[in-house]
Amino acid sequence: MKALVCHSYGPPENLVLEEVPDLVPESGQIVVDVFAASLNFPDTLQIQGKYQFQPPMPFTPGSEVGGVVRAVGSAVTDFKVGDRVMATPSIGGMAEQVVATSAGLRKIPDSMDFKTAAGFAMVYTTSYHALKQRAQLKPGETLLVLGASGGVGMAAVELGKLMGARVIAAASSEEKLEFVQQADPDELLNYGDGDLKEKVKALTDGKGADVIYDPVGGNLFDQATRSINWNGRILVVGFTSGRIPEYKANLALLKGASMVGVFLGRFRKEEPQAYEENFAELLEMFNAGKLKPIISQTFALEDYVSAFSVFTERRAMGKVILEIRKET
Repeated sequence: MKALVCHSYGPPENLVLEEVPDLVPESGQIVVDVFAASLNFPDTLQIQGKYQFQPPMPFTPGSEVGGVVRAVGSAVTDFKVGDRVMATPSIGGMAEQVVATSAGLRKIPDSMDFKTAAGFAMVYTTSYHALKQRAQLKPGETLLVLGASGGVGMAAVELGKLMGARVIAAASSEEKLEFVQQADPDELLNYGDGDLKEKVKALTDGKGADVIYDPVGGNLFDQATRSINWNGRILVVGFTSGRIPEYKANLALLKGASMVGVFLGRFRKEEPQAYEENFAELLEMFNAGKLKPIISQTFALEDYVSAFSVFTERRAMGKVILEIRKET
């Protein structure tokens, strides 16, 4: 089978597409024929050696796929060959086959194609956990979503609306804001000129946002801490800007505000039941037509450098997918 392999840390050009042996499942494992694999910002960090969890070399990146069960180990009873699934392995997804366990596998609805399946789990479970458990977002509150055109940002806009919030979708260009309109936010905000605080104040009668969803960090976080309402919560989701900012304690004191970390992997480990409940609720929303994932760009596996460049050049909007096999 073909697999995208990282032999040395660096840019996507360092990756190698090569032939490797077909996978054989151990007793509790499942091998999936991959039709589509999702790209996420952490993948770009991992191939550079900058992510908080680094697998041993060599490794194949990719933590989300959609495909069909190819083979099951002797101890597997809940999946069978031919099942259509989404899988969330920690690594290995950018290949024609991937190994997963039952805990990292879910059967997908008949109405969900493999590209959607590949891009569903991470963005929606991250954003739902952030808004539901971490922010405890309430109907009628104002939610400001930074980096709203990205995968997690779009999911946060969708979910915020479904949870009854007034949603301000913020991005760095008019092109990105036009894209975000597909998620039907209440307000749009362009912070490309470096001005966030005054624009947020203007949209909130001078109060600021109750909840700020921040996957960007850097200078934008610095401004966000000054754009928050009394008793507000700023959600630390990631640092796509490249700089990890610091939170000035006096701002928390003056606003009665909280900085709240969002770490999906730890949540899944520490609170597995709550994680599974969230996932079940998200799939119910999808089946009911309330969630409409947007696949914005699809690349062939052989065009992996272009796919990764969407993230390294900060051009990502919606979900970016590698198509491994054609769906019939």
